[in-house]
Amino acid sequence: MKIKILKAGNGDSILLSFKDGKENRNILIDGGIGDTYKSSSNVNGDLFKVIKQIQENEQCIDLLILTHFDDDHIGGILRWLNKDKEAPKLIKKVWFNSGKEIAKKFESDENKDLDIEITEGADDFHTSPKQGIKFEKYLRDNNLWEGQIIEQGLEFILFGAKFKILSPNNEKLDILLKLYEKQKDYFTSGNGEYDFKIPLKDFIDEENKLNFKFKGDTSIANGSSIAFIMEYENKNFLFLGDAHPSVVIEGLKMFGYDKYNPLNTELMKVSHHGSAYNTNKELLEIVKTDNYLISSNATKHGLPNKRTIARIIDNNPTAIICFNFDLKDKIFLEEDWSSFAFFKSKETNEFTYKWMKTI
Repeated sequence: MKIKILKAGNGDSILLSFKDGKENRNILIDGGIGDTYKSSSNVNGDLFKVIKQIQENEQCIDLLILTHFDDDHIGGILRWLNKDKEAPKLIKKVWFNSGKEIAKKFESDENKDLDIEITEGADDFHTSPKQGIKFEKYLRDNNLWEGQIIEQGLEFILFGAKFKILSPNNEKLDILLKLYEKQKDYFTSGNGEYDFKIPLKDFIDEENKLNFKFKGDTSIANGSSIAFIMEYENKNFLFLGDAHPSVVIEGLKMFGYDKYNPLNTELMKVSHHGSAYNTNKELLEIVKTDNYLISSNATKHGLPNKRTIARIIDNNPTAIICFNFDLKDKIFLEEDWSSFAFFKSKETNEFTYKWMKTI
């Protein structure tokens, strides 16, 4: 299996490629910002290159997972669909929690701010003045989507892999339907200030005090994010999108995991680009791994937060902090390396896993 973390700007886009018997399978999780596909100046991004490679290999995107509505996760996909009439031929199945289906679930009125349109040739689906086709209709017309809500507690077996859905739960979907407002919630939220000049030790000392209280993410869009465990060939892989930690913990416990029976996973895609509001001590105690992947180019919203990295290292002193951009020298101070000698940091865009064949 190969896991490729695309350079998606301040967003997320991850490609999983593996064998299902003799079949080559590709799962694409999100598409980053619009420029991850192609910039307004017509520069091809990582998503464009990945799609072209899949086409040249005569393969397809067997499953496209759109975790939630934020532009830094769905923007690249929408720009691809806007510009490429042949795109539906490459996609076989989509996971996406639409506003219309959520409204049906709760037997409630629709929230028009959850509508997304495909506008042929447009760079940006949310600001285009052109009339387009609703995203849900586009997916149905092209037989890409069954309309099923992907929610906490569900399990799917696809392509020889098992998927355990941790987020969203009913509460977060209901809040999304009732309270989501596109203008306020559209782009990734964060505290806006970089905390890279603060030593890791200062964060750890502060958070180990009895009066320290964790503050969780309040973003409505992030609360609806799809997060899941993927089990393949007896190994686990944890992808958290921008999900809220309380919901992820609830989901993990639903599947029998807690601090006494932790989830052992090859990697953890850290939620919300390393935001300090999306990873807490309780979550880190339940998830056991050495590889913590943070998808961010550190250009917007103060993300990643160094405070999150400090929590990870305090929980796991031998942690490997993996970035999909070169952030090591930007984030860490000399005293961080002297205070914590065993953790590692690296820029990496690909993880490869091989399994020994048994006779």
